[in-house]
Amino acid sequence: MSFVFVLLAGAFLPIADFFIVNVALPTIDADLGASPALLELVVSVYGIAYAAMLVLGGRLGDRYGRHTLFRIGLAGFIVASLACGIAPTIGFLVAARIVQGMTAAALVPQVLATFHSTLDGPRKVRALALYGATSGIAAVVGQLAGGLLVSADVAGLSWRPIFLVNVPIGLAALIAARTVPANKSPHPIAIDLVGTVLFAATLTALILPLTEGQASGWPSWTWLSLAAAVALAVITVAVAHRAESAGRVPLLPPSLLKLPSMRKGLPMIGLFSIGFGAFMFVFALLVQDGLHNDALRGGLSILPMAVFFFLGSVLSPRLIDRFGRGALAAGGTIQAVGLAALILIVATGWPEVSLRSLAVPLVLMGGGQSMLFSGLFRVVLADVPAHLGGVGSGVLITVQQASLALGVAILGTVYVTMATVSVPAAFATAIGTQLAIVALLVALLRILPRFTSTEQAARPMPVEV
Repeated sequence: MSFVFVLLAGAFLPIADFFIVNVALPTIDADLGASPALLELVVSVYGIAYAAMLVLGGRLGDRYGRHTLFRIGLAGFIVASLACGIAPTIGFLVAARIVQGMTAAALVPQVLATFHSTLDGPRKVRALALYGATSGIAAVVGQLAGGLLVSADVAGLSWRPIFLVNVPIGLAALIAARTVPANKSPHPIAIDLVGTVLFAATLTALILPLTEGQASGWPSWTWLSLAAAVALAVITVAVAHRAESAGRVPLLPPSLLKLPSMRKGLPMIGLFSIGFGAFMFVFALLVQDGLHNDALRGGLSILPMAVFFFLGSVLSPRLIDRFGRGALAAGGTIQAVGLAALILIVATGWPEVSLRSLAVPLVLMGGGQSMLFSGLFRVVLADVPAHLGGVGSGVLITVQQASLALGVAILGTVYVTMATVSVPAAFATAIGTQLAIVALLVALLRILPRFTSTEQAARPMPVEV
């Protein structure tokens, strides 16, 4: 199973790159003279492009070979990362981030789809658990690495190494990709160009005004864009139903979304990701802009969460096998306690809040959410037929990435706006919302399977799609 770790390495880079810029935003601002709205775009356009093209990336892998698309996507991601690293203006950086997101969308779906089609039984369960762990670890390690690289000021390049570091790592993964077995769907599905365009337009019309609205004073175009997003969403759903009724497989197949594991797990993954994306963005701003720490301290501050997320991810498969939904409930409860403690410490200690005082709550959050995250990822693809593995994987990661971008756009904007008046109140509002989301997820765990055995979780149900 050595190829599993090659695929995970390839998936690590795009996931980390969503978060690695968080601690570098003040430095990018100082270097390129970006407005707050443009700085948020550096984060959000990557998520929009990534989420909008993910299902298409999965579909292309099903048709032309997942190994081929993995290598093409990884090569494109390396080139786009280089372009980000040499960006002379903020506009160039935003454009390069869009390309980076699109190439990531060609790369990442092949990972889960390859696991789904080449592994079975306990090996598949372990691989899916490792992917869930990698997703979470990449997020916190990305933020940590961003702080270290910015503070190191390698060769006087300031923030640029956060992107340039992808080049040597990506090249090593590209060389090792020879070990990945060639595989593709035995029943490749036609590319749904209309559905892809409609879905991309819907995401853009929704997330762009949420990101830019507050900074620009909510001009008329933001409201028109939100209204257009609703209309486009209705059209997208109608076109998908019509395509499926005609015997075609649309970009987001309604029948696939009706599978029990998808119907129950996807909304929960979405809610979790909204809170997670918002936390990583807000916490970075709190530590640097609010508590006036440099990028190095900003990155290191997340280390307790990173370490215990990793440890929890290693232990989670066995704990979930033994205790089932109880392990997820315990993880969510521990995460909620950590969030509540963070809010209390910031509210009562401001402005003399030390990073050391935040360590224990971050430990609780890292260990707790690793359990919840791994369990949710494990359940979503359980019912997806193997020949639709690419489509199912694309849908899963699309929901995750779109929700991460939504979390930054909505709760990140709430924090930035309120922080001009009161940082503790802004932090309590944004992170309190995440706390409410976690509490809701714990309450909803009863609708998930019991995880009584690895074989049950790994065996797809025979569903005709």
